[in-house]
Amino acid sequence: MAKLPTSTESDLDAFMKKVADAPSPTPVGERGRLIFAMDATASREPTWDQACQIQGEMFSETATLGGLEVQLVYYRGFGECRASKWAPNAKQLLRFMTGVRCRGGQTQIAKVLDHAKKEGNRKPVNALVFVGDAMEEDIDLVCHKAGELGLLGVPAFIFHEGGDPIAGKAFREIAKLSGGAYCPFDAGSAAQLRELLSAVAVYAAGGRKAMLEYGEKRGGAALRLTHQVAGKG
Repeated sequence: MAKLPTSTESDLDAFMKKVADAPSPTPVGERGRLIFAMDATASREPTWDQACQIQGEMFSETATLGGLEVQLVYYRGFGECRASKWAPNAKQLLRFMTGVRCRGGQTQIAKVLDHAKKEGNRKPVNALVFVGDAMEEDIDLVCHKAGELGLLGVPAFIFHEGGDPIAGKAFREIAKLSGGAYCPFDAGSAAQLRELLSAVAVYAAGGRKAMLEYGEKRGGAALRLTHQVAGKG
């Protein structure tokens, strides 16, 4: 069996640069708003619990920036696509996530993008994070919706689990058209995924400067990546 690709240093560098180059999304002192969308079809069951554990850091890293509100959106089964209430803390979001069980079904990424647009029209949304492994829809339709998010100022940061080439092509286009970024990962890169998700959360709450300061504080891979973004490395 062929080995699935992992996030290379160039992938991570490119992702962090995309985040850093984005404009500051929210006024200082106000809560950032981030939609955390996930594929909850059967293929993702092994890593759902991992995502539950990771999400808490999105809140802890943004507390000093005015905080973060996160809405969970997921799809599964036969045409089921749901959104939670906006969660103001990790405990509440975790309660939403642990109540979800993965079920077989087709992808519904277009519905996720439609929902993000609806929420963004209602009140500004600073970022959309999507975690998934497949794409089974009309790519032209999905890309059109991604472009609409870009016009609305809602960048989509796409985390691609596994190595499906069809999904990879679509996810890159979604990220590009929305003004966001794309990064592949697998179950073996949980630590990097945690850092990248936290970086996007920090961006949503405080913009580029806050994201660079996050890298200085965390050290390790985050420090290396953010130093490169800032032209220090």
